[in-house]
Amino acid sequence: MTLHILKLCVGATSIEDLAAWQAERLREQRARGEAPRLFHATLQTPRRQAELLEGGSLYWVIKGIIQVRQRLVGFEEGTKADGSPCCLILLDPELVPVRPAPRRAFQGWRYLPGDDAPADLGGGSDDADLAAMPADMRRALIELCLI
Repeated sequence: MTLHILKLCVGATSIEDLAAWQAERLREQRARGEAPRLFHATLQTPRRQAELLEGGSLYWVIKGIIQVRQRLVGFEEGTKADGSPCCLILLDPELVPVRPAPRRAFQGWRYLPGDDAPADLGGGSDDADLAAMPADMRRALIELCLI
């Protein structure tokens, strides 16, 4: 069974906001002459890395709702800006919208079993309509608990 990670996306208000933030991060890395890569720095290193790398993704909770995922591509030891050690969760740059699912706030990250992960949007006719919907409309319908 596939294993995923669930993480709050603090500061982002939408999938588009997360995409813009990540694109800016990649631009900054290129400007510094670094190889561009996306990662999330965390204090706790996942112990089940092998399982996570067998098709796992990081599912982002935005505004209390699981809305998007990014495929996990690796883990590395890193250092935060303050010099403290951390684990870098390396991410594929593609953001894949998923069927919205509410989730309460929590600290850090959590494992998410594959059976509990929301399905990608775009799989069926209803999902295709949701994926093609303007972001503001989709967000309003999510807030009204209509999707």
